[in-house]
Amino acid sequence: MRSPLAALVLTVFAGAASAAQPSELLKPMAFLAGHCWKATFPDGKRTDEHCFAWMAGGHALRDTHTVRTSGRPEFSGESTYYVDPAGNKLEFLYVESTGGFSRGTVESLPEALLFPDTQYISDGEALVYRARWTRQGDKAYEAWSEAQTADGWATMFRVVLKRTD
Repeated sequence: MRSPLAALVLTVFAGAASAAQPSELLKPMAFLAGHCWKATFPDGKRTDEHCFAWMAGGHALRDTHTVRTSGRPEFSGESTYYVDPAGNKLEFLYVESTGGFSRGTVESLPEALLFPDTQYISDGEALVYRARWTRQGDKAYEAWSEAQTADGWATMFRVVLKRTD
């Protein structure tokens, strides 16, 4: 009979070993895993940091996200990227520190990761947004996010996140 500690150690090592082999649909995001990425917003007053780690033996990817503004409380959230086996597509669930959330899909294009139109819901209000992450080598990617307005699509932000490690 195995002790609970031995089972935990085996689980951790098994997860680490299989994390090197992510699910096929997650492979385009593999360059993010095991690293933190940080950008400064154009106003120079806020930073945005994302740290990615494999979960469930490479079957999911966690993204912990923190926006910091001098003199204000931190704003944070967490996304989990996973494969929906029934629809054979990459999906995500994002939950933030203020209680807002969104669910959506990710499409892998040859030059970018595309996050098609989805809803962010907070306090009974909905915002339709979309995003595109364009890899810039091994040490950076551009994140461009747009929101739907009465006049069409408007850029919410466009930043280059650089690897911090």
